[in-house]
Amino acid sequence: MPSLPWRDIDTVLLDMDGTLLDLHYDNHFWMEHLPRRYAELHGVSLGLAEAELGALFRDNAGQLQWYCLDFWSQELKLPVRELKLETAHLIALRPDADTFLAAIRQAGKRVILITNAHRDSLSLKLERIELAPYFERLISSHDYGFAKEAPQFWDALQADIGFDPARSLFIDDTLPILRSAGRFGVAHLLAVREPDSRKGPKDTEEFAAVDGYRELLEGL
Repeated sequence: MPSLPWRDIDTVLLDMDGTLLDLHYDNHFWMEHLPRRYAELHGVSLGLAEAELGALFRDNAGQLQWYCLDFWSQELKLPVRELKLETAHLIALRPDADTFLAAIRQAGKRVILITNAHRDSLSLKLERIELAPYFERLISSHDYGFAKEAPQFWDALQADIGFDPARSLFIDDTLPILRSAGRFGVAHLLAVREPDSRKGPKDTEEFAAVDGYRELLEGL
């Protein structure tokens, strides 16, 4: 990965799940734990639960409701917030993410969290991982009513925090979101090579990717 032009970067925008936190928690919850609990609580087979949830996931992927615990609680008739607590021991920071956060704050960069996570999910993770002190703001896309995939999110973010896209770095593990940021004009974009520690590296296509956070600090 080429070293970052830190002299040209004032604002660092960071995703949470899969970027600063290991995506294993979320993948395990949505793809394994939730189908199992859905089957138990609704009295259906695991196979049927997986089929029903899979169809709903495909229909809602990339839209704001996909990230909304209220939506899923109503749709599935399950207490999704409470179920998420059952696997909360899996919430984990990615290696050296805290070192990176401390260094960029120390260097005087403006550091802002932008996540599609519902506020309840954000709170759950912040209770277990001390991320908040590193950030000027913690922004959920639910605050604006648009997921990060949508151009309206970036318009709302600009109106809210007044950042210069040409002098900003954005790191996210979701390629459609990075493309949305690029269309808005964010100049420095990085994907994440291995958002889920249990699944191995992924193809980040046109984007350079973070393999380890310490390597980003060169030249800071």
